[in-house]
Amino acid sequence: MTFITTLFRTLPLAALAALAMPSLPYAAEPEHGEEHAENLVRMSAAERQKNGVKIMRVVPRPLSDEISAPGEAGLDLYRTSQVTPRIDAQVIARHARLGDTVATGAALVTLSSVDMAQAQGDLIVTAREWARVKKLGRKVVSDRRYVAAQVAAQLARAKVLAFGMTAAAADKLAALGDASRATGAFTLYALQDGTVMRDDFVLGEIVKPGRVLFEISDESKVWVNARLAAEDAARIKPGAKARVLSSDGGQYPAKVLQLHHALDETTRTLSARIEVSNRDDALHAGQFVTVFIEAGMTAPRLAVPKSAVTLMNGGQHVFVLSGDTLVPQEVLTGAEHGDWVEIKSGLQSGAQIAVSRIFLLKSLILKSSIGDEH
Repeated sequence: MTFITTLFRTLPLAALAALAMPSLPYAAEPEHGEEHAENLVRMSAAERQKNGVKIMRVVPRPLSDEISAPGEAGLDLYRTSQVTPRIDAQVIARHARLGDTVATGAALVTLSSVDMAQAQGDLIVTAREWARVKKLGRKVVSDRRYVAAQVAAQLARAKVLAFGMTAAAADKLAALGDASRATGAFTLYALQDGTVMRDDFVLGEIVKPGRVLFEISDESKVWVNARLAAEDAARIKPGAKARVLSSDGGQYPAKVLQLHHALDETTRTLSARIEVSNRDDALHAGQFVTVFIEAGMTAPRLAVPKSAVTLMNGGQHVFVLSGDTLVPQEVLTGAEHGDWVEIKSGLQSGAQIAVSRIFLLKSLILKSSIGDEH
């Protein structure tokens, strides 16, 4: 029996598997008999490139100065419309429901009104008379009668339009000339594309003029009403970039639309209207959020990307490159500015740190620590 055969028969399976594994970047361990040294990851430049570990030199840099404020999401009123009756009417049919997505011109609700029935009857009568007089012509009828018939037909048409009929429906009714169709029924339609946000009515209900039957809004953008201290509001201008942070951690790009010029009497704050992109329909009216608004740039200060900082052993750490080793270095962080965080202490200007694949580096350290325990 050869030496190799004897070796493979006596070695444990785990050892054989270790012999077969390719060499990977690893976390260094202390020599036998030494105190447990600070863990580090050995990784050459080629290995860093292969594993996607990017390195950045830390230098002082100006950062966007942000003002934070509480806010509440609401509908973009420039993208919202309400559908209301103009006369007393009864609801006889519903064509859309809360949450439906509707297009401009979609039927929403059919109403019936005694006033509309009378107006529709007048439209049919005057349309007939105008058609007859127009056919006879000015040579047969007097000029006064010709103009009177024309004006009466126009007024009757204008009346049904004012009551809520569409021009197409009014013209069709007049062209048919059938008095039995003067039922007083008419349909209200969507004024825009969007989502039905409100539909507080029931079939058979008698509704008054101005009663909101449907509210439709395009939620691709929403407004956030942010409350600012007067001194903070003075540092902000319309058009300033902003970001909105929701309670679930989502962040959304935004910008300042308008600043109110009157203090709230109760809170003594000024309101800023923030427009937020909401393509994923993640923000909804009434939702509380935090708003961060850019208010110029800070003086240069030491900062690193937030993605470079990780929690280890109860403290914030970054991985500092020294030769071909990456050493976790504890740092004291300060204020956050967008995707950057200030470094108060623990890191010198000019240091090189890892800014990607931090989880990989951390897992290598963790794997080494577990091995030490066993």
